[in-house]
Amino acid sequence: MGPEAGAARSGRFFGVYLLYCLNPRHQGRVYVGFTVNPTRRVQQHNGGRKKGGAWRTSGRGPWEMVLIVHGFPSAVAALRFEWAWQHPQASRRLGHVGPRLRSEATFAFHMRVLAHMLRVPPWARLPLTVRWLRADFRRELCPPPPPHMPLTFGPPPPRALAPKRRAGPLADMESEPGQEAEACCALCARSFQDEEGPLCCPHPGCHLRAHVICLAEEFLEKEPGQLLPLEGQCPGCKNSLLWGDLIWLCQMGTKEEGEDLELEEEHWTDMLET
Repeated sequence: MGPEAGAARSGRFFGVYLLYCLNPRHQGRVYVGFTVNPTRRVQQHNGGRKKGGAWRTSGRGPWEMVLIVHGFPSAVAALRFEWAWQHPQASRRLGHVGPRLRSEATFAFHMRVLAHMLRVPPWARLPLTVRWLRADFRRELCPPPPPHMPLTFGPPPPRALAPKRRAGPLADMESEPGQEAEACCALCARSFQDEEGPLCCPHPGCHLRAHVICLAEEFLEKEPGQLLPLEGQCPGCKNSLLWGDLIWLCQMGTKEEGEDLELEEEHWTDMLET
């Protein structure tokens, strides 16, 4: 894992969470939702619709956010995951997951669905983190998540402020005559387009810069049937790199999108059929 793996990652946060109802009149109910700000979102749910909560949770609180899955590359990716978790019988990727049993609690059923979701494409190859926010609710997932998906506890790490976007892929280096000639992919030797930033190795002393496609093809040489890499060896310094870490580091210089965005599934169901 790269040197930045343990640090709070800058930029975007997209999570899909599970709420559990603590109200004795509705105890046992759960709710699956999408958020870019877990702390604010649970406050909205407990505040009711007037505070931005969902109609399905309004007036039934208090609600506790007990689990969140995060690390999605975009809001749309997270929203597709949310929709499939809410509607497993309608998702073509989850046809092998049986319906809820009569003796099965709603919470247990959602854990069973989640376990299978993390094992099927495209989610099985995403750099996701499964985070328990309430340790007393923890359940073993069967089947367990893939080895590259960490299982963690406690609140998500705070988001660091993203640095301003650099003027070009080599703007962090000293300007020298003829430097433009160096702004090219280490794998294909072609230059980078203005609108695309290179993937850069985070290891100290390694100056590898490569197109996303070029490095993906390099990583997938041993997995020719796959489209999305999980990890690979840096062609420059030969250190092991997680693909998810590389993508996050590439996004650090971009403008944060959706910082104040809260999207409810009612607005997205039609366009996010999975």
